[in-house]
Amino acid sequence: MRIGVLTGGGDVPGLNPCIRSIALSALDRGWEVIGFRRGWQGFLEIDPAERESVAAHSIVLDREAVRGIDRVGGTMLHTSRTDPRTVAGGDRTGHVLKVLDALGVDALITLGGDGTLRFSAHLSAKGFPVVSIPKTMDNDVFGTDYCIGFSTAITRSVDAINALRTTAESHERIAIVELFGRRSGETALLAGFLAQVDRTVIAEVPADPDLLLPLLAADRRSRPGAYAMCVISEGAKLAGDEAGDGDRGLSATKRSETAVSRRLALLIEERAKEGTIVQQLAYLMRSGDPDALDRMVGFAFGGLAIQKIEAGETGRMLALRDGNYCHVPIDTLLGGTKTVDVDRLYDRARYRPKLTHVEGMPMFLY
Repeated sequence: MRIGVLTGGGDVPGLNPCIRSIALSALDRGWEVIGFRRGWQGFLEIDPAERESVAAHSIVLDREAVRGIDRVGGTMLHTSRTDPRTVAGGDRTGHVLKVLDALGVDALITLGGDGTLRFSAHLSAKGFPVVSIPKTMDNDVFGTDYCIGFSTAITRSVDAINALRTTAESHERIAIVELFGRRSGETALLAGFLAQVDRTVIAEVPADPDLLLPLLAADRRSRPGAYAMCVISEGAKLAGDEAGDGDRGLSATKRSETAVSRRLALLIEERAKEGTIVQQLAYLMRSGDPDALDRMVGFAFGGLAIQKIEAGETGRMLALRDGNYCHVPIDTLLGGTKTVDVDRLYDRARYRPKLTHVEGMPMFLY
């Protein structure tokens, strides 16, 4: 058999261990593995009739190609956010299928977040054998409790938040730390809890400055070091402030200029007359080597994907549910939106995680 592999969307630590696991598991069965560069964009740039085109946008994943890649973050295959259905010139699904056929690919394994996996489900519906693997540091793919990259992102965030305490205390200010999480506040919820910050603002609950600002000012005054820490999701809303509603189509650089963390800091300085520090962790959350958990999940998902293909069980998305590895229909992610269970896990009035009753809950509380 010849297996294709691609990574799409944002990079996260744990992708390379998964790629290595896929390659070695397939090679142990005597199969071939071809990696497609830059996600779905790589397919669109391949002309199957031109050898140079194929070589520029794909790579044979033999043992030498994947040697040692599990020890580094990112993705050796590079990535893009392309959806072949929405590119200039119209739907290119037919071209993707043509490339797969011309290159003799028998089944495809896709590693990605919501966008990449949606097209994976579309391709599967067209009859091509696909197994998809969820990855996103936001952990917001519907149908799985866990996505590759989430644990490392939380670990990076907690370390950075706690490191920032020394500067916040030295200057006696309120520190606002913004974390990625446009639709889901799970990264902020858990990072804020694990770092034991004073207040956490999540994407699911609009923050009322009339309530939040006095709390933060009181937090600063009550601490001997005269500082306070607040974590906020990039997708959070401030009640009465619509400034961020039009930011969705902007570049990352432009979004940072109008970020919710900066708008909150301005309110604190103007209304509460308190000094602030603003830190957007942004890409640092997804950079660097994977932690132990993301190595483990990456390796496990990679091996399981090959097992599913060997068993003829394609059209599946791999998942972790209640701590168990499993698989669900590949279009499961289309059936809902994964967000924080606010009533169960968040105190709206105090802007704090509410993670006290954990008996019977899975490790990551979902």
